[in-house]
Amino acid sequence: MPSLLSQADWYASLPTVYVSAGMVITDAADRMLIVKPNYRAHWSLPGGIVEDGEAPHQGAAREVAEEVGLALTPGDLLVVDWVAAEGTRPRAVISYLFDGGTVDGDVPIRLQEEELDDAQFVRWAEAEARMPAHTAARVPAARQARLQGRTVYLPALRAALDPGRG
Repeated sequence: MPSLLSQADWYASLPTVYVSAGMVITDAADRMLIVKPNYRAHWSLPGGIVEDGEAPHQGAAREVAEEVGLALTPGDLLVVDWVAAEGTRPRAVISYLFDGGTVDGDVPIRLQEEELDDAQFVRWAEAEARMPAHTAARVPAARQARLQGRTVYLPALRAALDPGRG
């Protein structure tokens, strides 16, 4: 008869993922705030890795406050994404993207200089063009979610657009 795993051993045997969270923040001209990390070649949305014991919406708020100095309460969940492990990243990433709302164009952005080189409000298409493919796909998905008032599960959308990949 096989021995039963303790609850701790059973949990330890389960697969794990990295969790990230960010926000879509726009200005009155409907331009999206993007940030340029100094440790990557591409631009990104404000946000980052959720800390142990932190809920995704809390992580998004903390990261936005740290990165650009904006104290925003995350609104609706716009996009949930999943990206498989690849290269040197041994685990998949689940990413949550919340609505950060619209801020005044003259709102002061305070960069976290240890991590960021720049932040800009740009048109949605320009934001998408400055990001790598897996992140860029979140931009039109977030726009769709805002317009339709419902969360987009991005892996399902990718599969619908490219049935061979799903």
